[in-house]
Amino acid sequence: MTSPRPVEEGLFTWPSERPQLIGARCAECTMVRFPAITHCPRCSSPAAEEHLLGDRGTLWTFTTQGFRPPSPPYDGPAAFEPYTLGYIELPGELMVEARLTEPDPAKLFIGQPMRMTLVPYTTAGDGAEILTFAFAPEEES
Repeated sequence: MTSPRPVEEGLFTWPSERPQLIGARCAECTMVRFPAITHCPRCSSPAAEEHLLGDRGTLWTFTTQGFRPPSPPYDGPAAFEPYTLGYIELPGELMVEARLTEPDPAKLFIGQPMRMTLVPYTTAGDGAEILTFAFAPEEES
């Protein structure tokens, strides 16, 4: 069996006991962004430094994806199951749009403490489990 691997290299630290999203901080204006890009969208500086984002935040807003998105860009499983996604505010950094591990919107609330985690996304042709990031309610720890 092939080892698990990330959905995209450079998106989060892997392998890691405590994975973190990999962002960038502009060396000129200090703007933090995710995913990391080489030029700052605020000041256009090419001086970007890797910045590991915090793995805890607050649920800012959320919604339910109740139907299978069109392909492309959707490349998930054909047997679609509704899921929740939201914006997580990472204190002092930025907001990240992400899938949520809790599928029941009745168990989510604005201001809820969240933590970043890795979840299975799909299986590659070689049998490897492909991982992506998501945010889970803090009480699920």
